[in-house]
Amino acid sequence: MPIIVNLDVVMAQRKISATQLADEVGITLANLSILKNNKAKAIRFSTLEALCRALHCQPADLLAYEEPSEQEESL
Repeated sequence: MPIIVNLDVVMAQRKISATQLADEVGITLANLSILKNNKAKAIRFSTLEALCRALHCQPADLLAYEEPSEQEESL
């Protein structure tokens, strides 16, 4: 998938644990893990807003676009 979630990078920079972030944002640890491990197919704007508020960052700090490889495009 060409959208990359850099949540783990931002969490490391802010020195915040997954449990602490999940509590602050109001999502389950399992859902946070799905986001963190680039397994999510979608994210609600309200969740993105809560993550940005908790991490004091912009959406572009959490999300990046990467050109798909030829192999991914053929799928």
